[in-house]
Amino acid sequence: MIRASLPARLTPLAAELGLTPLYGDIHNHCDISYGHGRFADALARAALQLDFVSTTGHAHWPDMPVDDPSVAHIVDFHVKGFAKLCAGWEGHFDALRAAETARFSVFPGYEIHSGEHGDYTIVYADLEFAPLHLADSPSDLRETLEAEMPGRALAFPHHIGYRQGARGINWKTFDRTLSPFVEMFSMHGCAETSETERSYLHSMGPVDGHSTMEWGLHEGHVFGIVGNTDHHSAFPGSYGHGRMAAYATERDREAIWDAMMSRRTNALTGDRIHLLGAIGDVVQGGIVAPQDAAHLRIEAIGGGFIDSIDVMRNGKLFERISPALTTAPIGEDADETLLYLELGWGARGSKHHWDGRIEIEGGEILDAEPRFRGAEVVSPLEGDDAGHALPELREDGAGVVFSVTAEANPNNSTTATQGVMLRARIGSDAVIRATLSGKSIEIPAARLREGALSGNLGPIDSPAYRFHPLPRPAEWQWAGRVALGEFQAGETVYLRLRQAGGQMCWTSPIFCRDEGRKS
Repeated sequence: MIRASLPARLTPLAAELGLTPLYGDIHNHCDISYGHGRFADALARAALQLDFVSTTGHAHWPDMPVDDPSVAHIVDFHVKGFAKLCAGWEGHFDALRAAETARFSVFPGYEIHSGEHGDYTIVYADLEFAPLHLADSPSDLRETLEAEMPGRALAFPHHIGYRQGARGINWKTFDRTLSPFVEMFSMHGCAETSETERSYLHSMGPVDGHSTMEWGLHEGHVFGIVGNTDHHSAFPGSYGHGRMAAYATERDREAIWDAMMSRRTNALTGDRIHLLGAIGDVVQGGIVAPQDAAHLRIEAIGGGFIDSIDVMRNGKLFERISPALTTAPIGEDADETLLYLELGWGARGSKHHWDGRIEIEGGEILDAEPRFRGAEVVSPLEGDDAGHALPELREDGAGVVFSVTAEANPNNSTTATQGVMLRARIGSDAVIRATLSGKSIEIPAARLREGALSGNLGPIDSPAYRFHPLPRPAEWQWAGRVALGEFQAGETVYLRLRQAGGQMCWTSPIFCRDEGRKS
């Protein structure tokens, strides 16, 4: 029940193509270098929320501004972090191997900073020890990795949106043989285009238009996209800070690796959204030959109410689909829905530890998805790990129980809430029963069809909860086809999904190239 895969009845296109979406975070930080929070806690939190993870150490910065006294404090924590990772690198493989299970794959990883070329995260395919391979440029890194571990390592640019020269991507030195994808979304923000809903707000600066996904496609590069958190407090997959999907043929690490190398990837903000695009049997990240009458097949399962699905062709909006206007649900069960419980609020600067249980009388829980997040920390100068007990979500008979600490929202525009989402069958006569920190709550399902229900544990400014409204299948599912007409060499197409609550998902592009012709 916990983090169950979507059934084939809801994913017929994915099932036809032999693919399953798996969700991970392969760029995040903890105390193995200059991040906060214990390495062991990072692995435990990742196993609760994700199908795969790579915890990232800070390793190298060849053009670090060591001669500028105004940034000496930044140089200092980087130098110390690099040394810490180097000292512990070999030993941390034991913990990686111990964390791996049949349902949770772990990959070693580290990153290299660069003003000239942009920052790169390096990921290894295997858990047998391999040394840190450091280089001063993408070309040198590719040469080293090809010589030392051919086919068993990749590197990808992250927080690409910063300007070139300030640790943003340098498209002139980008190499698709080294980097199957780029990190387009993270805690830093969104770098899809120059103008997005999630701006870069960190001290490193704003997004530059020539450092975006849009510009890379304009320049003719072939690459997939991913989201990761870049979280610095031992919380991989921290909700709302970025995740990736890999469309794999199996659940094992080799299949995940193949999906990454093949660019069968999506970027997500938080919800485990399934968004698949295909031309014929070629899905996101793939290359198709020019054709006279191409059709894009689309399959979408949201984590909430789907507001729109955009077909982006050659960097421009080609078609906008609204399930509210063009209904096309996939499943036939009218009672299948999504129950999202959000927890937090309270007086500024406070926190509350929530213990709870949810069951559905007259219904059935099919899946439980944790939506837990860590503190908003990107730099070690911004704060520390909160030190909260590890969150928990598990089955309990016909219900689920959970335990998580929620900080109060720090301001009126930054959320710190925690959540649990249940995919469930909930008929019109069903009743949701919950116990939240000792408070018993009983909600007729019909009430949540009318709108959200909120409450407090005590008086005003006390911790609060919110049961989000229940969407009908046509509001969180959509499948259909979009006619592209003539699809010519050099063109690209990708999908962008927005939910009413603000969560988003993007597919890697499908590329039209002459190399896509079958011999």
